[in-house]
Amino acid sequence: MIMLTIANHTFKSRLLLGTGKYPSFEIQKQAVEVSEAEILTFAVRRMNIFEENQPNFLEQLDLNKYTLLPNTAGAKTAEEAVRIAKLAKASGLCDMIKVEVIGDDRSLLPDPIETLKASEMLLNEGFIVLPYTSDDVVLAKRLEDLGVHAIMPGASPIGSGKGIINPLNLTFIIEQSQVPVIIDAGIGSPKDVAYAMELGADGVLLNTAVSGAKDPVKMARAVKLALEAGRLGYEAGRIEEKEYAVASSPLTGLVGS
Repeated sequence: MIMLTIANHTFKSRLLLGTGKYPSFEIQKQAVEVSEAEILTFAVRRMNIFEENQPNFLEQLDLNKYTLLPNTAGAKTAEEAVRIAKLAKASGLCDMIKVEVIGDDRSLLPDPIETLKASEMLLNEGFIVLPYTSDDVVLAKRLEDLGVHAIMPGASPIGSGKGIINPLNLTFIIEQSQVPVIIDAGIGSPKDVAYAMELGADGVLLNTAVSGAKDPVKMARAVKLALEAGRLGYEAGRIEEKEYAVASSPLTGLVGS
């Protein structure tokens, strides 16, 4: 399979995995390893990155094996998002940032205006910018026009597990985009992961679907395999849908015909 390229980073795996809400550090470690994900995302606000005596939920992982993708979860304005991103960059974690500016506390949907504003500000600061957005086709195009390095539309509300509720819009975003499209938020099962990849997505980011499963380690392996199957199916090219049945065995050229 073709590798995933985001700005100047190249990855074999198209699975991006969140690191929060696991039952234990050991289960987190096992799930991450089994998933074979190379990009791990986390909320900067969930860790004190400047105090070594504080608990570090990444401490069980060999961070030399992974690219860290800090996110600005908790930000309500562009200015907050930029401030969080600068903290992450100052700690030397990574030059990539997932821009997350929430506009509604109940649905946890992103604020389109503040997301655009934060993305532009961070691009001007030299960040590799990956904005989390809704499945708004026009907004995705506006973000790409700004120069972001990937688009991350949600499949459904964060943590809902509802899966892909608007495949048409996601398809429109994928078809128009010249940068990677990574489906983010709302994934509930391996089925959703395979579907996202069959639509033509370049990758999938998930957390709760794995960390909240009864067996996170098994689920991590399941979503890895689903992602690979979905991507292979997309690259292979599925058959055209038809209104009526078409015989799978030819009726001409047979003995006695």
